[in-house]
Amino acid sequence: MTISDQIPSLNREFIAHFGEMGSKWGINRTVGQIYALLYVSPQALNADEIAEALAFSRSNVSMGLKELQAWRLVRLRHQTGDRREYFEAPADVWEIFRVLAEERRRREIEPTLSMLRTALLETPTTDAERHAQQRMREMHDLIDRLMTWFDDVQKLAPETAMQLMGMGSTVTKVLEFKDRLTGRSNKASGASPKREAL
Repeated sequence: MTISDQIPSLNREFIAHFGEMGSKWGINRTVGQIYALLYVSPQALNADEIAEALAFSRSNVSMGLKELQAWRLVRLRHQTGDRREYFEAPADVWEIFRVLAEERRRREIEPTLSMLRTALLETPTTDAERHAQQRMREMHDLIDRLMTWFDDVQKLAPETAMQLMGMGSTVTKVLEFKDRLTGRSNKASGASPKREAL
């Protein structure tokens, strides 16, 4: 019986789904399936085992593992008496999310922030440029604020971060209540806050 035959049907569904979703996340199908296999595997696997389980060529598995290592989504392990390299996905899902977010930030968000900062240092010479620069400032400020929030969340213990995410609707209600008290919700909707009687 091959390793491929030993993969339970539930695991196969998960692996197939990750392969399909890979292209939507900017990785190819092979890489998505390799990651999914390692994620649900109870033990570290070597490249030959991965190739056999997924019926991929050894070269495709090697390239996929290199890409996953570049994303810091798999860890390399060695076993005593075995010269082969074994790979496993981090066990902590919060760590996986954190690593993915950091890598996407480094690859996608930081270059955008850098471009926006440079554009904001320019002196606009036309109304069109002034308008464009104002829109860029709004985008920069939003992204910068989100990144500051993300940095703060990353400093939290995983259990605390999970609690914070679970409080989503509660936090929203508290902020809406605060806005009603301060009259900010009226301003946001374009209505004038009621004046207090003198």
